[in-house]
Amino acid sequence: MRILLVEDDNRMAELVCAGLAPDGHDIEIAADGKAGLLRAAGENWDLLIIDRMLPGLDGLGLVRTLRAAGIDTPALFLTTMGGIDDRVEALRAGGDDYLVKPFALAELSARVAALARRGKSRVAESVLRVGDLELDRLSQLVTRQGKKITLKPREYELLEYLMRHAGQVVTRTMLLEDVWDFHFDPQTSVVESHISRLRSKIDRGFPVELLATIRGAGYRLGGD
Repeated sequence: MRILLVEDDNRMAELVCAGLAPDGHDIEIAADGKAGLLRAAGENWDLLIIDRMLPGLDGLGLVRTLRAAGIDTPALFLTTMGGIDDRVEALRAGGDDYLVKPFALAELSARVAALARRGKSRVAESVLRVGDLELDRLSQLVTRQGKKITLKPREYELLEYLMRHAGQVVTRTMLLEDVWDFHFDPQTSVVESHISRLRSKIDRGFPVELLATIRGAGYRLGGD
């Protein structure tokens, strides 16, 4: 597995490399956040191992930038910050796992192996399909019957969520929390208006309507 380690502490970098070497991984090192971002965005990696506190650009900013650019290479944070709030912040920034220093090399190896398996699953699910509707999560291209559908960023996020829950009824509360990151009801029609616009783009002009409103329950993409 090809791994990029973004770590400014030489001793820690050597420790990680030594700990993972027996597993046969190919590990390369970037010594600061900006260099790590350039390499992470410009080359193909199976896994990123990123120190949270980095000069130039911290680990959280690095991963947020990658995720905003549509790069979903699995990322494992290494950090001395072990609080619950710190872990939550890292995961919300787009991290996949979080290992607190000091750590056992056996645990690092196990976590890397788990992320490798998860990364393979991501590749397999890079294209989502519901009927003749397709969403390519790598290129962010949406098509139906081969015709390109242009969506605004929030419409795309909404469609991706619905496609990941195809055939299931999703509630307004679920959409507010998972698509808008609202953990309260803003008392607006933001969900309804976005559903309406999305429906007009993916269903209008096609013989089968995919996006249904389930009265009193929510919405469902696909299914009977």
